Amino acid sequence: MEQNYLEIAKSWLSPGFDEETRREVEQLIAGDPKELEDRFYRSLEFGTGGLRGLMGVGTNRMNKYTVGMATQGLANYLVKLYGDAPKSMVISYDSRNNSRYFAEITAGVLLKNGITVYLYPDIRPTPQLSFSIRHLHCNAGIMITASHNPKEYNGYKVFWEDGAQIIEPHDVKIIEEVEKITDPGQVKFNDDPNLKPIILGKDIDKAFLDSILTLMLSPESVQRHKDLKIVYTPLHGTGSRTIYPFLEMMGFANVYHVEAQDAADGNFPTVVSPNPEEPTAMKMAMDLADEVGADLVMASDPDADRVGLAVRNDKGQITLLTGNQIATILTAYMLERWKVLGKLGKDNPYMVKTIVTTELMTAICAKYGVQIYNVLTGFKHIASIVRQNEGKRIFIGGGEESNGFNAGEFVRDKDSAATCGLLAECAAWLADRGQTMYGFLQEIYAEYGYYKEGLTSIYRMGKEGVAEIQSIMKQYRENPPKELAGAPVTRVIDYLDTAATGLPKSNVLQFQCADGTIVSVRPSGTEPKIKFYFGVRGADADEKLARLKTQFTV
Repeated sequence: MEQNYLEIAKSWLSPGFDEETRREVEQLIAGDPKELEDRFYRSLEFGTGGLRGLMGVGTNRMNKYTVGMATQGLANYLVKLYGDAPKSMVISYDSRNNSRYFAEITAGVLLKNGITVYLYPDIRPTPQLSFSIRHLHCNAGIMITASHNPKEYNGYKVFWEDGAQIIEPHDVKIIEEVEKITDPGQVKFNDDPNLKPIILGKDIDKAFLDSILTLMLSPESVQRHKDLKIVYTPLHGTGSRTIYPFLEMMGFANVYHVEAQDAADGNFPTVVSPNPEEPTAMKMAMDLADEVGADLVMASDPDADRVGLAVRNDKGQITLLTGNQIATILTAYMLERWKVLGKLGKDNPYMVKTIVTTELMTAICAKYGVQIYNVLTGFKHIASIVRQNEGKRIFIGGGEESNGFNAGEFVRDKDSAATCGLLAECAAWLADRGQTMYGFLQEIYAEYGYYKEGLTSIYRMGKEGVAEIQSIMKQYRENPPKELAGAPVTRVIDYLDTAATGLPKSNVLQFQCADGTIVSVRPSGTEPKIKFYFGVRGADADEKLARLKTQFTV
């Protein structure tokens, strides 16, 4: 909600704020008015997943006070929902600057509100946080992270008792309670040294890795190819806590470290952005692969839920694959192994993908007679399907275009440990067939047709940027395109219309053509940008994709 930024800034000079904060606010008031406005013109929005924003002083920043206010609102909701019954939460955090500090602030507020808190002693990934909630029978959990955002950001993801990020009705009701906390004076910050969280031990680490180990499908192949050369990097994040030990548990003996990126460091000194989708973030690992002769390169983002993958192409060059290609390879691999192991005929298994993820997953599932659900963007919607089917059907796996994938039901979010394990195992299984992962992908295209996907993101910063993004969506609703890369648009889907989609309301537009061309448009829920997702297929897919990227340049 927009607010009088100067008056709000002056209110932060009161004794209720610490001296360092007051001093910085004084400097801001005396300095650049645009900077002051950006920091105070609104309160940092507690969205459907939690908080995410730049760190610093101000109502529109991640800091002790905005984190405390969000936590107080969450605590109030738990008290309203569960009354006097015992309540517990687990907290984890990644390697970002201030993550430990924000975790301690969060834990203190929850403790002061009478909620038992389990806290990890050091960084742990988001998927392990998800696992821990169910393992410890907690009411909810919080992960302090800003995922793959640049170093200036941090965030706060809220998970519910099923280990998934919050969805309706809890997300809306939590937001209502958070919005009632309008002043830090309403927050019960912990001033009692005797109120402390329960520090978790290594037994939870073991339980997590033991669980996902049961999801692997080709242990014999791994044993035959345990010397497969693999390069992995955590990109200065939490993946080193789970992926190195997990690959070792599986039996892989030749895992190479990018030593400069092993150390947890919130400044991410070796990359511009710690996003494994980007070639620049993967460069050091790909260079090491050439140096040691590795055929498989994997990376995870700071909270270790997303995975980047690079493999050797038919010319022997290390090539970065997309999130859609990763999901395609894993879908084809897992369904073939489930078929051979006789698992497809039991418990009515299914898969899930998001509406902006490759339709090639749909085609592969059709071949094997496996239902695939199509859900809104965000892994929490995949997890929602898992919860609906829990105890009735078996979840094989699910993926999204943004390099997120998971298998099984132990974790209710995307999981880089399980994904890296399955990818490494798939490479070993392919080696049994005398085949590479790149060759496997070409085999898939030969069978199902050539599918190509792309993404364009347009950034619009600050207060004006928010308004411009809203205006762009309005224009596309009022004047949708008549053709996509020369093909007539045959269907327009507005995901605000729940009656038409059968899905929860979402600010997404999708344009479809009879030749399989699809364009989806949506504002990011976590960053100041609007995204255009492209999906094409056919022998001329590369040409179509290039035309779409030109057509949708804002």
